[in-house]
Amino acid sequence: MIKSTPAIGNRREYSRVDAYIPFEFRLVPQEECSVVRSRISGEVMLADFNVMPPLDHHPQMEHLMVLNKKLDTIIKMLALQHEGFHSLPFKFVSISGSGMKFSSRQYLSSGDVIEIKMILTMYQPVAIYIYGKVIRVERQTEGYFITTHFTMIDDSIQNHIVRFVFEMEREMLRERRNTE
Repeated sequence: MIKSTPAIGNRREYSRVDAYIPFEFRLVPQEECSVVRSRISGEVMLADFNVMPPLDHHPQMEHLMVLNKKLDTIIKMLALQHEGFHSLPFKFVSISGSGMKFSSRQYLSSGDVIEIKMILTMYQPVAIYIYGKVIRVERQTEGYFITTHFTMIDDSIQNHIVRFVFEMEREMLRERRNTE
């Protein structure tokens, strides 16, 4: 299900964490805005496989499953490399399930739509294309702080972000306990 979440004043609907993640963005041209859709990289794979007989009781099933996992990993790695995720610069962001804040040298206007390309890395790394509407631009010494609200976000993508935030918070609590 794809939904567009309304912006909420100063109330926080989701927890927010600060993190360094592989990240870049681009301004979406106005003519593209009606056709953009947040997605996980490598998620859509079109293939024409002939129907295979069930292999449930095949003596080599365990080996076939291991091979299948390895092939899936290779295909995902090639897709990430092809889409440029392997060379994303690390950037400091503040992220939640509903939006993010980051610094930029590029000026954006309130209302602009941007495509964010990022990798959320904790226990299950995921490469995401997500779209956000700029809701606030604040001048800083060298550039701007850009605050965006995610738009047209799929529930599964939002769940990945919320899980990432939760895992980051849990890791920070562990570190805090270990230093006390």
